[in-house]
Amino acid sequence: MSSLRRDTRYLLATTAPGVFFIVVFLVLPSAYLVGMAFLSNGPYGLPTPPVSLQAFRELAGFGFLGWSPGNLYTLIRSVWQSLLATAIVILIAYPAAYIISRQPARWRPLMLLAIVVPSWTNQVIRSVGWMNILAPGTPVSDVAVWVGLTEPQMGLFPSQFAVIVGLVYNFLPFMVLPLYAAFERLDTEQVEAARDLFASPVGVFRHAVFPQTLPGLMAGTVLVAIPAFGMYVVTELLGGGKASMIGNLVARQFVQASNWPLGAAGAIIMIIVTLLGLKVLRDLGRRLGGDREVLL
Repeated sequence: MSSLRRDTRYLLATTAPGVFFIVVFLVLPSAYLVGMAFLSNGPYGLPTPPVSLQAFRELAGFGFLGWSPGNLYTLIRSVWQSLLATAIVILIAYPAAYIISRQPARWRPLMLLAIVVPSWTNQVIRSVGWMNILAPGTPVSDVAVWVGLTEPQMGLFPSQFAVIVGLVYNFLPFMVLPLYAAFERLDTEQVEAARDLFASPVGVFRHAVFPQTLPGLMAGTVLVAIPAFGMYVVTELLGGGKASMIGNLVARQFVQASNWPLGAAGAIIMIIVTLLGLKVLRDLGRRLGGDREVLL
């Protein structure tokens, strides 16, 4: 009996901080947003009774002048830009993590620091740096004009291209680190066994390397895709209103448009899309042969 009580106390002591954190910082704010989204918009932008679906109607594009696809385009653009940025991050991070893991042990921390240290600076500062690099008249913009990617004096900022560059730059460390950890644990005996069985380089990668790095890849995808989907600072500074995402739409309702119910409805849609994205990643991990480590 005393052992059961001791186990119960130990369980409560170890899980209570996590449960408290989730309730205070996730459940209660989400419940507040849900309640706010189903109220009407007051004269000063604050939610007021009666209960209404007007915020969701406005989010779907229905307004005083009829239907507009603007908000729908913003949602689709958010999904597309976050997926594109995540794909580019994977293409850069996967070989980078492999190369770092194959270097002598004394060089690996320095190479990882070279990738991680820029993320220690403020996101605004990093975005302003890219604004100066991609602005009209800079060497990068001149090269883009020379190869025909943009018109003279237009530059690469502000644009959707600049937003993608900013997203990739900001979230690259979050993909490199879990992939590096996966490559560090790579069982080279499996790789050698595949080679001994005369597997082609593609076959070795597909059957011996990729399954072992899949947990790191899936963890990095979650760490990159979800924050990128709700990004605000990068799109606000580098997009210049040309590549706004759902995060900008939500922030605009609370700060400028004085329509808190509409902002709350947008935040709820962000949460729903995020959960759907996690479900898709989980199914994808299962299809790729992942074990419990990649099933989230």
